[in-house]
Amino acid sequence: MSHRKVREVMTPDVVTAGVDTPFKELAAIMTRRGVSALPVLDGEGRVAGVVSEADLLPKQEFQEDPTARPLPWWRRWAARDRTAGTIAGDLMTAPAVTIGPDESVVAAARLMERRKIKRLPVAGPDARLEGIVSRCDLVRVFLRPDAEIREEIIDEVFTDFLGTNPALVRVTVTEGVVTLAGEVEKKSMIPFAVRMSRSVDGVVDVADELTFTVDDTRLPPVPDLTSY
Repeated sequence: MSHRKVREVMTPDVVTAGVDTPFKELAAIMTRRGVSALPVLDGEGRVAGVVSEADLLPKQEFQEDPTARPLPWWRRWAARDRTAGTIAGDLMTAPAVTIGPDESVVAAARLMERRKIKRLPVAGPDARLEGIVSRCDLVRVFLRPDAEIREEIIDEVFTDFLGTNPALVRVTVTEGVVTLAGEVEKKSMIPFAVRMSRSVDGVVDVADELTFTVDDTRLPPVPDLTSY
């Protein structure tokens, strides 16, 4: 199955910072634009890193406060470079975790989960920024119209992939939940139909009510040729 590409769901108009953007300007941009992180670009427009609110907070966290409980020495040691940073290049997380515009939304979701991040700068082969994709962008895939999902399942799953007669199959989609009913030629087609339908972008769940004409999963016994 072909999944939506990152370029189809990403935000192309990205708020960015340069490696030399000062600390206070970073805070002002994030506050003014209502974002929690900024891709940091070098002089050639390539993604050098990402600076987030979490990268700015140590500056406040490690301010002297006689009323607060002292932080453990290892916390201070680990963040000493971040607290001394004054520009994006000092504060950013580098190298940035990026994804290509032609990668699938599935690949983006798996990368975010594996790296425990909320957004990915989208960069081309030359590492130049083309957009940004967030968890929210990926969730929007589930807003696909039911009719569009149904059409894709009929065309790509039953007609193209399984090569079965779509007139014998009933596909209904309600709020992203797919029900497969009707008859396919072979019993072995059913698990493939369910699995492939479940992989269609926007599908929430699949209910299987399919029947079959021939049970091709029950093979005839093989004769013992050693007795001849």
